Amino acid sequence: MKKILVTGSNGQLGNCIKHIAENFENKYEFIFTDSQTLDVTNSEQVQSLFYDNKPDFCINASAYTAVDLAEKEPEKAFAVNAEGVANIAEACAEFKTILIHVSTDYVFDGETNLDYAEDDFTNPIGVYGQSKLKGEELALDINPKTIILRTSWLYSEFNKNFVKTMLNLFSQKEELGIVADQFGQPTNANDLAEAIMAIIEAKNKTFGVFHFSNYPETTWFEFAQKIAEFSKSNIKLNPLTTEQYPTPAKRPKRSTMCLDKIEKTYKIEPKHWENSLEDCIGVLSK
Repeated sequence: MKKILVTGSNGQLGNCIKHIAENFENKYEFIFTDSQTLDVTNSEQVQSLFYDNKPDFCINASAYTAVDLAEKEPEKAFAVNAEGVANIAEACAEFKTILIHVSTDYVFDGETNLDYAEDDFTNPIGVYGQSKLKGEELALDINPKTIILRTSWLYSEFNKNFVKTMLNLFSQKEELGIVADQFGQPTNANDLAEAIMAIIEAKNKTFGVFHFSNYPETTWFEFAQKIAEFSKSNIKLNPLTTEQYPTPAKRPKRSTMCLDKIEKTYKIEPKHWENSLEDCIGVLSK
């Protein structure tokens, strides 16, 4: 039976993979680790884990994702998102493990009106994006059997995310201001988990960089409007400009990604973000 190692399994994506793992229990043995059981920045720990388990696949869902805090803690962000990825990639190369590494739309600067293709120029405007891009580069350089999956605006029924934050605020406030001039693609982490398993299941593997998200593009304001609609909230939402809602880290104005490559290569059809959002809110309301 083939083995799948999942790092960062207490995060959103890790929890979503745990949720669907039972559907594959006759095919794969899953090994779930988190920051408590595996420090990815410790190369000896990583090597030891790979030596003991010899996984066929490694889904690297471990990441430093505090976008604003990264501006104050660049060393921590690069330790996990770059050095940690290098440690995992080195172990994957040694044990001939296929690495599926999750990255972000924040590797782009957002200064375009077109959807980003996988080979478009990267130019991250914050520490988080810079650390994630360095991780991509190291993974591809070190392990030839690497698949990078860039995703965006991830949410789920697990952990902290925009959807759960909005639902919480809706129950506390009568009105709320939401940024309306940043464009992106909300992505249900459950859909990303299913896409990863579809790649693992594919007979022929194509390595390199792929984009995966739900579609089409929207703004944080429109996203919040749909959360309110699906949760039957009467909250009054007010559109804000980025200038009206300053944050420590700059965000890309428009980091929407082209999804053609993963659809053509792996026959993975992304879902409409509104449908996936409605599914998530349905789960949360049970």
